[in-house]
Amino acid sequence: MHKIPILIDFDGVIRLGNNPAPDAGEFLNFIIENNIPSYIISNSTLKTGKGITQFLDDNKLPSEVPAMTAADATLQYVNEHHKKVSVYCVDEIKQLFNNYIDDENPEAIIIGDNGENWNFQMMNEIFNKVYTGAEFVAMHKNKFWYPEGKLSLDAGAFINALEYASGKTAILIGKPSQIYFQSALDLLGFSKGSDFIMIGDDIDSDIIGAQQAGGKGILIYTGKTNYPLRDDAKIKPDFEAQNLKEIIEIIRLNF
Repeated sequence: MHKIPILIDFDGVIRLGNNPAPDAGEFLNFIIENNIPSYIISNSTLKTGKGITQFLDDNKLPSEVPAMTAADATLQYVNEHHKKVSVYCVDEIKQLFNNYIDDENPEAIIIGDNGENWNFQMMNEIFNKVYTGAEFVAMHKNKFWYPEGKLSLDAGAFINALEYASGKTAILIGKPSQIYFQSALDLLGFSKGSDFIMIGDDIDSDIIGAQQAGGKGILIYTGKTNYPLRDDAKIKPDFEAQNLKEIIEIIRLNF
C-alpha cells in the first residue's frame, strides 16, 4: 500500500448528524495502523479542528488523525496576508481573530457561518466595506446544510448576493478551494502537485474540488449526495462507496 495522503471530510463521512458514522472507529484505526498520512477537514466555521478532535474523544473514537476546519484555514490565511480585518461569523469563531479585528479600517472582510444573525443591516454594512475597497474573503460558500436535521440556507447564499451587488468575487478558503486542500497537504509535508485522495459526501465541494486540485475523489453516499448519481452528471467521482467499510477496501485494492 502506497502512502498517498488522504483528506477526510468530517460531516457526512465521520459524523452523521450528531453521531459517529457506523464503522468510523474501524476506518480511523485502519488509517492509523497503516500509517497513512491523513487529515480530517471540514467546511464548518462553527468549530475548529480542536472541536472535531473533542467529538472523537467524547465518542471514544481514535483521535490521532489531525483535524482542521475552514475557520482554522482562514485564520492561517489572515495571518499570512493581513493585519486588520472585519469578521462576520459566530462569536466563538470570531474570537480567533481578536488580534486582527479593526472594524473601522479593515483591509479585508471575513465571512463565515452566521446562523440566524443575517439581516439587511449586516449585509449592507459588509457590502459597503467590500465595495469601497476591502478584500472579500469567504471561509466557505456552502449552499445549504442540515442543522438538527432540517434543511437550511448556508453562508454561500449570502456571499453570492454580496458578490452580485459589489461586483467582486470572494477569495474562497474552504472546499472546493485549492487553498484549503493544499493547506492540509502542506501540514502533512506534501508539496503542491502531490497525489492525494479526498473522501467526501459532497459531489461539488469534495469531489470536483479534489479533482481540480489534482487529487482523486471517493464519493460516499452517507451524507448530502443521493445514490445513484444521475447518468448525465457532469462530475464523476473516481470511486464510489456506500459506507466506510467499502472505502477501506477501495484504499486497500487501489492505493
